[in-house]
Amino acid sequence: MSIPTGTELARPFVPAKDFARSKAFYEALGFETLLDGEVAIFGIGASSFLLQNYYQEEWANNFMMQLMVDDLDAWWRHITALDLPGRFGVPAPRAPAMQPWGLRIAYVIDPSGVLWHVAARRSGNAAD
Repeated sequence: MSIPTGTELARPFVPAKDFARSKAFYEALGFETLLDGEVAIFGIGASSFLLQNYYQEEWANNFMMQLMVDDLDAWWRHITALDLPGRFGVPAPRAPAMQPWGLRIAYVIDPSGVLWHVAARRSGNAAD
């Protein structure tokens, strides 16, 4: 039996404690709103996710996303220029640093507690 293939796409559902605030946060980061309704679909590059108007603290505080980028230093300048703590009441982003598992990562926490790993794509590594 063969598995069908084509244009499959996996998209996670990200929780939102305050739906409007979370939408504004992702728009400020540079995500494009692809759909805005009972859920919002945000995209950037070839990636997208569904922001849902649903929140459970334990789940949100243990949820992580990874955004692989070509130029982490440019992203870091963009992130710090946004004053995310002042505008959205989130913890201060953590500057890029090399992690023991081999990726250079900056950390950003969204208004619901979701931890984003903004990671530098490694040259020549197809998994990145």
